[in-house]
Amino acid sequence: MPVIKPVFTATASAPIASGGVITTTINPVTTRYFAAITADMIGATETTILAASFTDDDDAPITDLPTITAANDYFNVYINGVLQQNSLSTLMTASLVLATTDLLIGTPVTLEVASFAGAASDLTTPPTISAPDITINT
Repeated sequence: MPVIKPVFTATASAPIASGGVITTTINPVTTRYFAAITADMIGATETTILAASFTDDDDAPITDLPTITAANDYFNVYINGVLQQNSLSTLMTASLVLATTDLLIGTPVTLEVASFAGAASDLTTPPTISAPDITINT
């Protein structure tokens, strides 16, 4: 007995999503650290401020500087209260390196670090998705 295989063609409309609410919560964490330039920080081509030279907002000494982890995290460096170009400094957990040696001993340096790692998005109301219309053509 021969096998008869029916062949059908069908067309369908694309499903449509409507509504839905996504809630994004951003909880930035900003920390500030303070140091004063000493003679041993100034090198031949750059100034290196070790993490242990900084204190935090509570005037407590620190051992490590924060790491920039999230894509939108950033840090600012202020020398004598003046914001510096980001390209002139390098932040590592062990130190802050400034691309200058033209600093006077006792000059205050403020490091400000903003982290957005605490950002989260939640689907608070799911969207309504329509079923496609399917038409079978013979």
